[in-house]
Amino acid sequence: MATQTALLKVMSDAARKAARGLNRDFGELTELQVSKKSAADFVSAADIKAEQTLFEALTAARPGYGFLGEERGMVEGTDKTHTWIVDPLDGTTNFLHAIPHFAINIALQREGAIVAAVTYNPVTNELFWAEKGKGCFLNDHRLRVAARKRFDEAVFATGIPFLGHGQHAKFLKELHQISQRVAGVRRFGSAALDMAYVAAGRFDGYWERDLSAWDLAAGILLITEAGGKVTDADGGEDVLAARSVCAANLELHPQLLERLRAAA
Repeated sequence: MATQTALLKVMSDAARKAARGLNRDFGELTELQVSKKSAADFVSAADIKAEQTLFEALTAARPGYGFLGEERGMVEGTDKTHTWIVDPLDGTTNFLHAIPHFAINIALQREGAIVAAVTYNPVTNELFWAEKGKGCFLNDHRLRVAARKRFDEAVFATGIPFLGHGQHAKFLKELHQISQRVAGVRRFGSAALDMAYVAAGRFDGYWERDLSAWDLAAGILLITEAGGKVTDADGGEDVLAARSVCAANLELHPQLLERLRAAA
């Protein structure tokens, strides 16, 4: 049985508290599908409400820490060495369409390094968590990345650029390089859960561009603590600054990166 530290318990409790509101809102969402405008406004309100819950819980537990959230941006703290990086609802489009695949993402950055992470799917009650040097877990079970070594046996996750976002032509080149050489490519609509699933060995790897720090921060630690490797999509080490990701186990990562470079 895995035992969380006080820090991880703070993060997990905050995620579960915010999840209660999201679950209530998600249950009401199907009633709003008749009006796109109303549904979109409803989702915005759900995002803001969840982030406020997280902000209050995390700030109460660790006064002075900075807070970087998708909705409110950067809130400077008196403690300049620690920053929470938070996405209150990753997979908003899924949420909007009543698809039960979305997550709350919380990471703690200490002096530039991610040291603790929580990714929580409220619908499935799956809590992925990790602390630097202490491993990666799903609820009470230790996680390891998948052990596959052959590219043609692997299943990868990605994100597809959509209206007004991303580099469509570049993505199609990358997809062409990868899809014809692998067992499958999946697009589930939540970067946070894509990365958690790599940590859990459900996906063999994942790549995507044009992401934000709150999409990526928690997943970086989950995957590395599960024994995987994470770089940006061009092979660089500063994933948050590059706003892209290439993640897999140690055998498949260079193979995936090779295909991405071939698409350049």
